[in-house]
Amino acid sequence: MRVIISLDVEEEGLFSGSYKATGCGVRNVSLLPRLAPLSQELGFPLTLFCAYTVLSSADCRPVLAWMRDTCGAEIAAHLHHWSTPPFGPDTGGGPPLRTHCLPPELLRSRLRNLLAAGRDFQSAPLTSFRMGRWDLKASLLPLLVEEGITLDSSICPLRAFAKGADHFLAPADPYWADQVPDHSLLEAPITQIPLHPVLARTWYGLTASQPDLLDKFHFWGTLSANPIWHSAAIMRLASRLHVGRGGKVLSLFWHSSEMLPGASPHIPNQAAADALLQKITDFLQWLKERFNVQGITAARLRAEAETLGFNGRPAGQGDW
Repeated sequence: MRVIISLDVEEEGLFSGSYKATGCGVRNVSLLPRLAPLSQELGFPLTLFCAYTVLSSADCRPVLAWMRDTCGAEIAAHLHHWSTPPFGPDTGGGPPLRTHCLPPELLRSRLRNLLAAGRDFQSAPLTSFRMGRWDLKASLLPLLVEEGITLDSSICPLRAFAKGADHFLAPADPYWADQVPDHSLLEAPITQIPLHPVLARTWYGLTASQPDLLDKFHFWGTLSANPIWHSAAIMRLASRLHVGRGGKVLSLFWHSSEMLPGASPHIPNQAAADALLQKITDFLQWLKERFNVQGITAARLRAEAETLGFNGRPAGQGDW
């Protein structure tokens, strides 16, 4: 089983409800080297989905370069459209517009500026992508392909957002997006699975017209290996069930700001930050001992995808 460990590498303040266009700190990025043992000792290279604020920061770039060159991390693209130029009336600091509500050319310009910042840093195009806030509707996938993206990881199964994307019925394993020509875009969702598939389908049938109620399934009927969202016991159970259901890829994530004490409600102090890192380390060690796994970046998964027998998008309602 391939294992993708990714971080949304981004500015601080989002957990306080701030969506400023400029002026947000990126101190958390300096803590990324704490993750080096995950790659150097346990063999799990990281995929770092980086926002424009990070890719354009003179302080962050040496850290990203060290993670790439020393630890084998992939530098990927993470669009926070509210903090990516060109700025406009929608970037006033309040809750941002849903991505699909932006004028298409404005969204394209912001995506191009993000990718240009990545290309300037990397001296090569960034080819893996994640939309901020899981805010990706299927209609936007052709835009990603047009701008050179070959793997998207913006889908979070079993989630649905009022006036936003409905990813509830998306599969947990990668699939080829069918909104674009064959095999030009691999969709690699975060691994979230239901306690039982019938339970999820039943809940969707009962609540699909009420996104707020539908999304509550995330809090009681969903399992994942995401270390902030779930306990160590649930992370292990999710892995066992995913393998048992034929999963080929286990994908987990957290935010870079969740490594900085006080930057999120989950991590109030240094002890909590240390405990999070220990939790992740223990889980990955357990994963290696329990299963035949291979740590892999998103770009490497895309390079191998043609040989792994992924299917096209299964039938089902939703924005995926």
